[in-house]
Amino acid sequence: MSQPAVPLRREPLALLVLALVALVVSGIGPKDRLTWLLEVAPVLAGAPLLVVTARRFPLTPLLYRLLFFHALVLVLGGHYTYAEVPLGEWAKEAFGFARNHYDRLGHVTQGFVPAILAREILLRKSPLRPGGWLRLFVTSVCLAFSALYELIEWATALVSGEAATAFLGTQGDIWDTQWDMFLALCGALLAQALLSRLHDRQLARFAAR
Repeated sequence: MSQPAVPLRREPLALLVLALVALVVSGIGPKDRLTWLLEVAPVLAGAPLLVVTARRFPLTPLLYRLLFFHALVLVLGGHYTYAEVPLGEWAKEAFGFARNHYDRLGHVTQGFVPAILAREILLRKSPLRPGGWLRLFVTSVCLAFSALYELIEWATALVSGEAATAFLGTQGDIWDTQWDMFLALCGALLAQALLSRLHDRQLARFAAR
């Protein structure tokens, strides 16, 4: 009975190592050191937390994979700054966009991944069950997290002045903050629509161990 669970224990470790390698590589000659530090701060804070809680509160494989993807989005944006990530520059030229939209991907991810994280914690640690109330709470948590992140950006800009321009990444868009929160909302709703059944199956197997 214990053998099938071994790969699941190894996979989070492998993902952690790969994420740390990506973090180190992204820190080699970044476009702006302060921006890099600010952008990868969630990875620097989240990785130790996952390690400390791995035995007492291991997560589903789906969530570990999503967190790994989110880490890659953050470290890539941190290395180049979100306004200058080559993937976004390619899309800008290929499709005639007026700006580099990599930060839009980042904010969709900011809703998509935390939605599954919030869903997992609420299902495992609260009386909530799958349904409308769970969707409402998960979506609210993601919106609150997105708004908190925007407040952090605002506070950083007040303290650092022009040094935080790359971190803000508005690219001249006066509605950038509203777009960021809207895209996080879209990501949260999309994650729940696409992944809830898979997540429930993994949670059920998880509880059966």
